[in-house]
Amino acid sequence: MSRPLEGKLGIVTGASRGIGAAIAENLASKGCNLVINYTSPSSTEPAKSLAANLSSTYNIRAVPIQADVGTQAGAAALISAAREHFTKPDGHRFQIDILINNAGIARNALLPQVTVEDFEETYRVNVLGPLLVVQAAQPHLPADRSGRVVNISSVSSSTGFVTQSVYGGTKAAVEAMTRTWARELAENATVNAVNPGPVEGPMYASNSKEFLEGIHGWVLHTPLAKAREGVDSDEVVREARESGGRQAKVKEVAGVVGMLCGEEAGWCTGQVVCANGGMVMLH
Repeated sequence: MSRPLEGKLGIVTGASRGIGAAIAENLASKGCNLVINYTSPSSTEPAKSLAANLSSTYNIRAVPIQADVGTQAGAAALISAAREHFTKPDGHRFQIDILINNAGIARNALLPQVTVEDFEETYRVNVLGPLLVVQAAQPHLPADRSGRVVNISSVSSSTGFVTQSVYGGTKAAVEAMTRTWARELAENATVNAVNPGPVEGPMYASNSKEFLEGIHGWVLHTPLAKAREGVDSDEVVREARESGGRQAKVKEVAGVVGMLCGEEAGWCTGQVVCANGGMVMLH
């Protein structure tokens, strides 16, 4: 079976778990070699395990690299380590074919409780991080428009969810940078963003009751969030009755990202692409 990303190199930030790990698996299944980036020491073992599993399952090379991409030194170290691991001995130029800016954090709070520390840390990771990684990677992107950059945004960029003054603002900034980079990197790569809504996993599970109540109506009117008896698990159906609809599976978001990384997506750039089941319909 032909694998459309055979031999290419992809870097996924924040890839040790959740959406990042699912994106890494999607790309690996298509033949892409991978850098599995992670930040905290607690993610070392999951990152190593994921890299080993993807390497053996899909016959690709996957290397875990620890780096705090929200710092200039960390972003530079990530690209430098990738170059060390993946420069070919035949003298060919080191090339980064796919870059997924997935690493991110969320610190939700009502306006009176928003702190400067939360603001600075969230913007450092969610906005400065992708900027620094793209800066460091730019010299190594393809020169024939075959590259792919995908930034992970969120429906929060445009929905005005209560408690997300900071997080929503960071994702709006990511989308603005996406449009700028689509122009500046046009000879190297397409640059797009995807905007997930609620996705299964610890990040969504950590949301407050107040936040979940605030988005209930949005979930209720998300076309693809309706749980289906006999198709979805009993647990999913039961939870959907309370929340208004089911959460996305990480592989569903990864599928949209993977779609944007293929050759067929070469005429799509500067876009925010739905990965939220229709919760937000942009025009």
